[in-house]
Parts: sequence; structure tokens; C-alpha cells
Amino acid sequence: MADMNKSEMQMTARALVAPGKGILAADESLPTIEKRFKAIQVAATEENRRAYREMLFTAPGLGAYISGVILFDETLRQRGTDGTSFVEILGKQKIIPGIKVDKGTKALAGFPEDNITEGLDGLRERFAEYAKLGARFSKWRAVINVGPNIPGRTCLESNAEALGRFAALSQEAGLVPIVEPEVLMDGEHTIERHFEVTDGALENVFNALRRHKVQFEAMLLKPNMVLPGKSSPQQVNNEEIAHATLTCMLRNVPAAVPGIVFLSGGQSDVQATERLDAMNKRGKAPWELGFSYGRALQAPALAAWRGKPENVSAAQAALLHRARCNGAARSGSYGPELEKSPS
Repeated sequence: MADMNKSEMQMTARALVAPGKGILAADESLPTIEKRFKAIQVAATEENRRAYREMLFTAPGLGAYISGVILFDETLRQRGTDGTSFVEILGKQKIIPGIKVDKGTKALAGFPEDNITEGLDGLRERFAEYAKLGARFSKWRAVINVGPNIPGRTCLESNAEALGRFAALSQEAGLVPIVEPEVLMDGEHTIERHFEVTDGALENVFNALRRHKVQFEAMLLKPNMVLPGKSSPQQVNNEEIAHATLTCMLRNVPAAVPGIVFLSGGQSDVQATERLDAMNKRGKAPWELGFSYGRALQAPALAAWRGKPENVSAAQAALLHRARCNGAARSGSYGPELEKSPS
């Protein structure tokens, strides 16, 4: 890795976790965006997908709260109505374009209840192309299920190894890797069980990153928060979630990593904001505590848009409101009063 590449990647990593800002995940695969559009009765045509992303990326002033956007392969190549590439549109807002490079999950052979993420074949060549198209960071997601007997050791080690290989290839190409080991919140598990699995996942991930000589100063971690399962009867408050999550991060994440950008993982948009705020209210951590939200930023905008050009302004206002609330959560200065003042 050339010294120039190193310093540029470090600057990009720090810019992605700049105070008051976070990352918009707009990297939904075709089946996922189809599911989201179906909920608002919009056909998932290429033109509708393009129009939706253009609505998001051209929201006036989005760059005040959003530092980077994770794009899907199709989206990285698309252009706005006036012919300007999405990369240029984001650049005008001083937003850094990134790219999701994994190819989704499949059942892990021999362990049908566990998942493995695919997409390493040909990744070096794809990175070279994505860099030419203007991407400056990348993302790879591993998915860890929680159950009475899962995840197994093979699942944790295999996914960690894939994340290590991805991150090394990303840095080789000059792109900041966002490493995403997501321990799902689906299930009946307690917060203690979710902590245990997240702890094991992160331990394996950072061991793999070290083996692959990944430079911690030029990467970001995108983990789940530590929560009870969606179907769990256990009741916990935001402060308990913040405490469990930060304890788990402190045990596993080197201080050299510039930032941790949490995923929302099926939490409601307001919950994701409140819990990020609770973490930042606890005081100084070794890393920036930020966000990389998909649904938790987009859901209100998607509901307002409904595929109609006349709804673009209202949809953009809904996106900016959520971005502003999460920007405030970055400094622990979010409160319910912000939800009442959308402007």
C-alpha cells in the first residue's frame, strides 16, 4: 500500500465520521428495493429506482448531515435527469460516494442455519473498476443469526476471514473498507446473549483483520447495537443498550479505528436515533460514534415520495429531518423536541 494511498484513505475515513455527520446506506439490492417499493405500490423499474435515488441525493443541504452514501453497483453507474452522474451530484454536496461489494448471503455448507457472504471472486478487478467510477470507500456485510445453538465457530471464523480478505483488497485498491459484521436482532434472545455473540463475532473479525494486515487507521467498523431479540419479552431501556454496546466495543475495537458507524438493523427510525444519542451522551469514546443507516433514514422519505414527482420536496424534507436528528445524536444533543421541529 503506497504512502499516498494510506494518507488519502485515512483522510477519507476521518471525513466519513466528521462531527455531526453520518452515512446514508442506499445500497439495497434489487430484491430488497423491490420489496420496499411494493410496500408503497410502486413498480421497481430501473427508472423508478433511479428517480428515487436522485430524490435522495439531491435533497438540498443533505451534505450538512451526511458525509457519505453507500451505493449499489447499478446506482454507482446511474445519472440524474440532467445527465449528471450520481457521483458528481454527491460531490456537489461534498458527500463521499461508496460502494457495496458483497453479493449477498447463502447458507453455509454443512451448517444450514448459519450464513456466509459471497462475492470475493473477481473482487480485485471490481475494485479497480469502482475506483475509476469514483468510489472512495466500500462495504461488505456478514450476517450472523442468533439461536440456541447458533452461530457456530465455523460461521464466525468463515465470515471473519471473508471480511479480512475484503478489507485487505479494498485498501490495496485505495478504498476505505467499512467492515460490517451484523449480528441480527431477529429472535427471542436476551441482551446478554446478543452481547455474547457480538463479542465473539468482533473478536474473530479483528483477529482476521490483523492476519490480513489491514490498516486500522484507514477503515471503519459498522456493527449492530447490542439489543434483545425482536421477539424477546425482555425489557431494556436506551441507557442499558448504550452501556452493553459500548462495553462490547471497548473489549474488541482498537482505538486506532477512526470510527464506529452503527447500523439500524430493523430498529425504528426514532429508536436508532435515541440509542445513538444515548451512547454519545455517555462521554468520550476512543472512536467517533456515528451512524450508517438505511431504513432508519429512508423510511419516512420513501413513504412521503410514493413514486410521484409532486412529492419530491416533501420526501426530501422527511429525509433531511431524520438526517438532522441523527446529526444531533452524534454529539448527544438529540431530544424529543427535535422531532417536533422538522425544519
